[in-house]
Amino acid sequence: MTPIIQLKDVSKYYTQLGNQQIVLEDINLEIFTGEFLAIIGESGNGKSTLLNLLTGIDSPTQGEIIVGGAFLHQMKPEQLSLWRCLNIGIVFQFFQLLPALSLLQNVILPMDFANNLTPRDRKEKAMQLLSRFKLAEFAHRLPSQVSGGQQQRTAIARALANNPPIIFADEPTGNLDEATTKSVFDLFHQLNSDGKTIVMVTHNPTLAQATSRQIEIRNGRIFSDSRSLN
Repeated sequence: MTPIIQLKDVSKYYTQLGNQQIVLEDINLEIFTGEFLAIIGESGNGKSTLLNLLTGIDSPTQGEIIVGGAFLHQMKPEQLSLWRCLNIGIVFQFFQLLPALSLLQNVILPMDFANNLTPRDRKEKAMQLLSRFKLAEFAHRLPSQVSGGQQQRTAIARALANNPPIIFADEPTGNLDEATTKSVFDLFHQLNSDGKTIVMVTHNPTLAQATSRQIEIRNGRIFSDSRSLN
């Protein structure tokens, strides 16, 4: 099988006051289509930095990052923005919905940016996504007018707007109560069953164990990989 995501000898350093801070070092990783991968580890070990590299939000100091055949380490910022919009979905811990836009407008936004579909079809598709996640009746409300769980479901709908093959999630349940966490995590399982590849950073050991694969990051390196144990 050809991996959908490859990291080859990836390192990330920062220089502060003349001192070099190593965040990630010599990361080699392959992720395959249809996997549900949890990235775990204590805070400050590089999990979110790794996710930012995988999504092109940040760039490596050295090494190669290939996602869906795209060489992210070679792309310019404007190329990465359009690539992200068309090829991946990202779900954040704090939702990152635009507060002045309705839930419907937030879901339409990625399609607008990518100039994908006609305006009428964009609205129809956004409503279909909101309906799928039981949000149709709240479509014209602002994010501040719905619950945290409803905001996160809207964020997942937005991540699916351009039908990307890969969904990245950074602590997607970290700001939710236990019951809402379960319902949101169930959505990720449904998406994975539909064929989406999912890469999720989490501190929640119960959620991590419910995924198909877990890697642990310690001191900027891959400490363990459950795939190698199978």
